Amino acid sequence: MDRRAGSHAEDRAIGDLTDAVLDFIRTHEIWAAPIVLALAFGESLAFVSLVLPSTVMLFAIGGLIGASGIGFWSLWAAASLGAILGDWVSYWLGRRYQRRIAGIWPLTRHPALLPTGEAFFKRWGVMGVFVGRFFGPLRSVVPLVAGIFAMHPVQFQIANVASALVWAAGILMPGALFFGWRL
Repeated sequence: MDRRAGSHAEDRAIGDLTDAVLDFIRTHEIWAAPIVLALAFGESLAFVSLVLPSTVMLFAIGGLIGASGIGFWSLWAAASLGAILGDWVSYWLGRRYQRRIAGIWPLTRHPALLPTGEAFFKRWGVMGVFVGRFFGPLRSVVPLVAGIFAMHPVQFQIANVASALVWAAGILMPGALFFGWRL
């Protein structure tokens, strides 16, 4: 199979999944916050974030905020909490399993992720945990590495919470503002 054809099929599948989630939220707005929490959790959780297309869905859900009047602040709180919990679990996994975690899928399929996260963490420390949230695959690897290197839990949580609050606003607000939501 042509690599482009496979990529097109994956893009179509992500689009179909995103459409299904958005349609469900439009029909059942009460589920918006729990879905956003779960998507943000998955986006921040080591391993899961590599296979779950949460970013696309969260941006699109931001658009629903402006288009349908779903409350921004409850979804922002849900996205923040999901991101905080995802990073905290990733950090805990790193603390618990240390370097043995490198032998677990999908890190065995993406062996460069852990060394990249390690170099980033060693260079930036606490600030790396904050900044790492905003860079694709590093989002879930940096907390894992912070746990492996036994970063002090209070320092980790300060960076974790602060970055989650900013990230949640940044992922929901563009769509909300584009589709007419007002502060």
